[in-house]
Amino acid sequence: MDHGGSGQAMEMTGMTGMTGMTGMTGMTGMTGMTGMTGMTGMTGMGSGSMSGMDHGAMAGMNHGAMNHGGMAMDHSQHAAAAGGLAVPSTTARHARTEYGASTDMRVDMARTNLDDPGIGLRNNGRRVLTLADLHTPSGPLDKRGPGREVELHLTGNMERYAWSLDGLEFGKSTPVHFKHGERLRVILHNDTMMTHPMHLHGMWSELESPDGRFLARRHTLPVQPAQRISFLVTADALGRWAWHCHLMFHMDAGMFREVVVS
Repeated sequence: MDHGGSGQAMEMTGMTGMTGMTGMTGMTGMTGMTGMTGMTGMTGMGSGSMSGMDHGAMAGMNHGAMNHGGMAMDHSQHAAAAGGLAVPSTTARHARTEYGASTDMRVDMARTNLDDPGIGLRNNGRRVLTLADLHTPSGPLDKRGPGREVELHLTGNMERYAWSLDGLEFGKSTPVHFKHGERLRVILHNDTMMTHPMHLHGMWSELESPDGRFLARRHTLPVQPAQRISFLVTADALGRWAWHCHLMFHMDAGMFREVVVS
């Protein structure tokens, strides 16, 4: 289903001013990313400005830079066994590609709660809307459960100001493949100290609770530092789609993937 014609288009068309996007080669023909010319001045994003990072979320992070060697593996395409998918997996599965210069930390025991207001909004005397408060009254569009589970890690290196998925910037990555018509669970696991609002084009992201209950239908889902969230997707839109962090300097640095539905 292409939501572009429903009045809720978020396909980034007509975004002129976006040339010079260093990690974004190979985007020819990708649905929803047309008109991205002219965006200059996004180089030189040094790590000197580190405001907004949640240093308290560093518990449980593995800062080792050990290289496991072997062939680079994009484990975002790894499907979990068909059985036992009523509840999202909580075991971190780090790809070999996370053990390299583009990644300076890994979270082995991520939190799954959705009721955290986030950096700068905790305990400020005001009620703050969180993901746990959201609810779509009509329920999920697709009543099926997931047939498989895809896990993708949000990764980066603050000193190098490198941002990636599974330790691979967009130019080094391969597409994530969805089978047309399938129902699957996607897990986003944040191995960094910053919040990343992740946007999957072309298909709804149906947020679920840690125990697998449907919560809300979304286009973009913020993933906080050291957090692990899951949502269900029905791959009903054939074609090539963009999947990226909505912080433009993170997307420009490489936190971007292509999704192919076929």
